[in-house]
Amino acid sequence: MHDAQIRVAIAGAGGRMGRQLIQAVQQMDGAALGAALEREGSSLLGSDAGELAGAGRSGVVVQSSLEAVKDDFDVFIDFTRPEGTLAHLAFCRQHGKGMVIGTTGFDDAGKQAIRDASQEIAIVFAANFSVGVNVMLKLLEKAAKVMGDYTDIEIIEAHHRHKVDAPSGTALAMGEAIAGALDKDLKACAVYSREGYTGERVPGTIGFATVRAGDIVGEHTAMFADIGERIEISHK
Repeated sequence: MHDAQIRVAIAGAGGRMGRQLIQAVQQMDGAALGAALEREGSSLLGSDAGELAGAGRSGVVVQSSLEAVKDDFDVFIDFTRPEGTLAHLAFCRQHGKGMVIGTTGFDDAGKQAIRDASQEIAIVFAANFSVGVNVMLKLLEKAAKVMGDYTDIEIIEAHHRHKVDAPSGTALAMGEAIAGALDKDLKACAVYSREGYTGERVPGTIGFATVRAGDIVGEHTAMFADIGERIEISHK
């Protein structure tokens, strides 16, 4: 391994995202796979991480203990679940390791823990790392400033059957972008479910609808609806 390479550890190595990340690191100049983690008791422990990901033998064995590999990586990539990510965050903060966090579903306390840790270690934290999604967020801010005060705003998102949090982190980021452009707090104006006799739509709210089906990778649409016309901004 060349000294200039960044050594990367990947959490959830056996998951779909984990395997894709391993493949990406294996193919990346300037980076090398240093460690791969799975939960205690996983049948994948002891496997070669590269072979597990279909990227060829890497010489890195999947393990369950961060402590055992703490000297083998510089940056930890985590796209798992909030409780696991926060445990990894505490470890990385203690040992001065950088983190890339793509996990979604954090509560306010979890987000604050990430902000606090970012004062001591380098952290990249985003609900979605797609260039297109981040362009969409900017477009939503512009649309909200122009027509957000008089239109009905709805956010519709769809993901595969295995996704465990709802709405998606990207959908929430869309809501936050729109609410921020309108000088509102998303918590105060979001409507996450409608059932039974709901009465008329409350002006100024931002509605969310969620679909979980099949193998949908991720589709997001924000709708600004007025009488006689509507604008939809989508990413697929």
